[in-house]
Amino acid sequence: MERLNRYRDAPTGRVRLNVVAEAASLLLAPVLPTFAERYPDIEIDIAAHDRMIDVIGNGYDAGIRHGGTVPEDMIAQRLSADLRWVVAAAPGYLEQFGTPERPEDLQHHHCLGVRLGDGRIYRWEFDGPEGEIAIAVPSKVVVDEGRAMLAMAREGVGLMYGLETTFARYVERGELRLVLEKWAAIGPGYHIYYSSRRQVPAGLRLLIDLIRELRPLGL
Repeated sequence: MERLNRYRDAPTGRVRLNVVAEAASLLLAPVLPTFAERYPDIEIDIAAHDRMIDVIGNGYDAGIRHGGTVPEDMIAQRLSADLRWVVAAAPGYLEQFGTPERPEDLQHHHCLGVRLGDGRIYRWEFDGPEGEIAIAVPSKVVVDEGRAMLAMAREGVGLMYGLETTFARYVERGELRLVLEKWAAIGPGYHIYYSSRRQVPAGLRLLIDLIRELRPLGL
């Protein structure tokens, strides 16, 4: 009975989110158990992919993307600290093909190409003693989905560029190793954005507050 009374006046509703795929696992997954406990009558509908779409025009309440890719006409709130981008590979790959010592060495390696949401192939970004550089790496395999790319990297298909947080558990288990760490780039953190011309659903405000409270990726 106490539990029923506790939630008698709890908020209700449904929140539709369109998020970058990795944000679903790194940012939302850690907070959703607490959210479900606090607000059992609010549904969260998540579309997790990297395609660039008109979030509001397609019926979503909000989107989550890296800062710098958020549409300028939207209200945006930061949800994480800045993110560190690194290169990782399976130990077997490095034993067979060697370890790159500088970003330029990537021209002689197998790299997993990253197809962006707008169809372009991502140029790997680095920040070292000589400043920021972006390199078009040789890619016999190009992937547009992070989980598939991670599986390939762990199998030794090639070097992968991604978030240090994504690699952390696999590095700890010895399945991947980080390379070129001195050239790691720091990029904008995740931001949530929504229209200034629509009323923000109560559930969305509560979710934003909880992420900023729990800080799964810092803030």
